[in-house]
Amino acid sequence: MDLNKIYSTKRTGKNTVQEQSRSIYRRDYDRIIFSSAFRRLQNKTQVFPLPGSIFVHNRLTHSLEVSSVGRSLGAIAGEYIASKYPADLSPESREFYLHDLQDVIAAACLCHDIGNPSFGHSGEDAIAEYFREKEQDCAFKNGFSEAHWADLTNFEGNANAIRCLTSQQSGKESGGLGLTYPTLASIIKYPCASTAINKKIIHRKKFGYLQADKEVFLEIAAETGMKKDPAKDAQSPENHADIYCRHPFVWLVEAADDICYNIIDLEDAHRLRIIEHNECVDVLLNLLNEQDISRSGQIRERLTAIEDKNAQISYLRAKSINYLIYRTGELFKENLDKILSGTLDCALYDLIKASNSSLSYIGKFSVENIYNHRSVVEIENAGYNVMRGLLQHFIPPILKPEHHRRKIEDKAVKLIPRQFLFDTESPYMKVLGVIDYISGMTDNYAVDLYKRIKGIDMGMNSGSMSFSK
Repeated sequence: MDLNKIYSTKRTGKNTVQEQSRSIYRRDYDRIIFSSAFRRLQNKTQVFPLPGSIFVHNRLTHSLEVSSVGRSLGAIAGEYIASKYPADLSPESREFYLHDLQDVIAAACLCHDIGNPSFGHSGEDAIAEYFREKEQDCAFKNGFSEAHWADLTNFEGNANAIRCLTSQQSGKESGGLGLTYPTLASIIKYPCASTAINKKIIHRKKFGYLQADKEVFLEIAAETGMKKDPAKDAQSPENHADIYCRHPFVWLVEAADDICYNIIDLEDAHRLRIIEHNECVDVLLNLLNEQDISRSGQIRERLTAIEDKNAQISYLRAKSINYLIYRTGELFKENLDKILSGTLDCALYDLIKASNSSLSYIGKFSVENIYNHRSVVEIENAGYNVMRGLLQHFIPPILKPEHHRRKIEDKAVKLIPRQFLFDTESPYMKVLGVIDYISGMTDNYAVDLYKRIKGIDMGMNSGSMSFSK
């Protein structure tokens, strides 16, 4: 890949570039911060139920922290690229890598979870399973093409993020948030269609765009010099024209996300007393000792000087993240040639795990003691049922012609805000409108609406008044 051609100043929608004191990539960050889609992340579950008496991370605080780590990784990568390829870079490119790449990565990290529906993976599963259960319902399924059906039965937040950030809703401006193409390219971990999913290939384990957003995906790929995947297989040869290798910046965004949730989930679990203090200390100390055993005495001495147990864990969390940022930067440099050629087949965080057994232990420890904790499993079950109930309420009516709807079905459609109603005969687009509405809800809004339409909770309240996308 040509390092001079993997970034661009163009953005979706209006492509005019205005000279201002803020860089165009810094403006991406600001547009995301002020968007309602980002603001709603404050009430979307990260791991633990929200809200609670003890403050834990939600999707918004997680995204802010990932962005902070991503900015550091972007600065490390940018400085390295500028120093390693001085003869290959144009003056403009050198400036970009030295000063702007960190803003691109920070903005991309900020919005990497913006397509996640309410209740996270449970919400994704509820949407996908709703359609999978219709597999034998020919009258229902026959309204969708194979590619459209694959989108629905494999639904997940990565592809939905591109839709949230770029799609034009009814009555709104084209181009979505109007972000630059490099920022958008940086969050597409799986640059292929849903029909080309292959769990054995890192950039095809899931999919990166919905068929409705294929055109904008291809624009992003072309504008940022994304490399087409030359691989061939018998699974879906007709779709290989639209399978790409990851953009180089994706590896940094993915690493920032991996670093944050693996370490910070431990801190939250400790605050909630799901894991014991000494147990959490030992896990994080082992990680740091594997990095540099010579400094273990210094770290323990500093730890004993801190009396508050939560502050002790915060200190170890900070040291652990600092180490992982440094190590990720080193691995990015070591693997840059593979990244640019599209041949790296392992996440940077997983490369660190390969040489640090403590990280592998943290992953197993978290699954056993955190992600399968009763409070987490309860919210996953509840979230799944809430999302499923909303889909059952809205999708059958939206697929019926208006003159064929029963009165109660017509009233269900009237609850859907105008911007999610597409003037089209396409069942796929009608369904996507409903999914846009439901996936954009906060956890609380989804629960409240579910209760009201089921008659569990009745009456006028602020949540029933409107939904602003």
